[in-house]
Amino acid sequence: MNARVCWPHNRAECLVMTEAEPQTVHEPVRFIPSDDRLAPSNGTALCLSGGGYRAMLFHLGAVWRINDAGMLRSLERISSVSGGSITAAVLGKAWDSLGFAADGVAAGLLELVVEPLRELAAHTVDESAVAIGILTPGTVSDHVARAYDKHLFNGSTLQDLPASGPKFIINSTNLASGELWRFSRSYMGDWRIGLIENPHVSLAQAVAASSAFPPVLSPCGLDVRNETWKNVEGNDLTGSDFRSEIELTDGGVYDNLGLETAWKRCHTVLVSDAGGLMKPAAHPHDDWVLQSLRVTKVIDNQVRALRKRQVLDGYISKAREGVYWGIRSDIANFPAASALPCPVQATLRLAELPTRLQALESGEQQRLINWGYAVCDAGLRAHLRTDLPAPASFPYADAGVG
Repeated sequence: MNARVCWPHNRAECLVMTEAEPQTVHEPVRFIPSDDRLAPSNGTALCLSGGGYRAMLFHLGAVWRINDAGMLRSLERISSVSGGSITAAVLGKAWDSLGFAADGVAAGLLELVVEPLRELAAHTVDESAVAIGILTPGTVSDHVARAYDKHLFNGSTLQDLPASGPKFIINSTNLASGELWRFSRSYMGDWRIGLIENPHVSLAQAVAASSAFPPVLSPCGLDVRNETWKNVEGNDLTGSDFRSEIELTDGGVYDNLGLETAWKRCHTVLVSDAGGLMKPAAHPHDDWVLQSLRVTKVIDNQVRALRKRQVLDGYISKAREGVYWGIRSDIANFPAASALPCPVQATLRLAELPTRLQALESGEQQRLINWGYAVCDAGLRAHLRTDLPAPASFPYADAGVG
């Protein structure tokens, strides 16, 4: 018997696997000694990819639909990178004030999460941060962090994430160790250098580190000289050279889906992917600078593709349950009755918005949110919650998706 899964970026391309083929790539993570290698919990995790403001708003639509379905409160873990971390951190900061009703729906999502994120999306952050970073002391990421704090966080730290409810993991990449650096309420660190418990790092700095897109917004420096470190099994980089200042770059460099911490811990994994797509080039540059950039893009594109393949294989092999939806998905590939109208030509135009922290006009914001809402809905009702009633309309009914 064949299992057929359509790739999200092109309805004409499908992966076909047979029972005779080995299904051994469903673990997209390697063994780390400090992990509790127990069977994953029966809980549900949500992964939010990178992709600048495009991702931030697309994921916001997905979170909106998950909330309308009464599923948001029951999430066990929310793992994010880059643009997805902006959405996750605002959600985490607001969590205890969201006002969940008996049906699991948070009444405060619009006021406390949607509106602040839309306000940020009306401002260009990256251009001014680059200009100020060149002309004044501090790194570009320092200025990005200040902008995040001004518009979203107002001095909040990782300790303002919820003590109960889902565990929020904001992922970055440690350039020194080459490993995933994790920010959370209970700890920050990576498996080779060690952990710092109950960190008081600002949410703005954690999100800036997660979204420090190279080369322009990277690196983000984290001064940890006065911190107390906890040694755990597997630590082999414990010297002062590694435990004084941590140089971090975008979490998507290591894992653009924010998948690793979720996949290890939860049996049901929801993946919202608003990442970019490398475009073909008929005549790539042959000078060493531009060719190096092109090679880097090829490597990055392949890492993303492997993560996606591993997610889909995990679903097929029943290693995990869940749903993957992407900003390049064709909603027609999700067999959900009464899906919201999302012509693929219109949604692909939204997918082509640049990976920037660049202001988006109100209509584009609404269309991105609507698209994330609609494709999340179709995915949930097709593959995970067939009992869910179809939504009556988009969050912004007059905007559609284009």
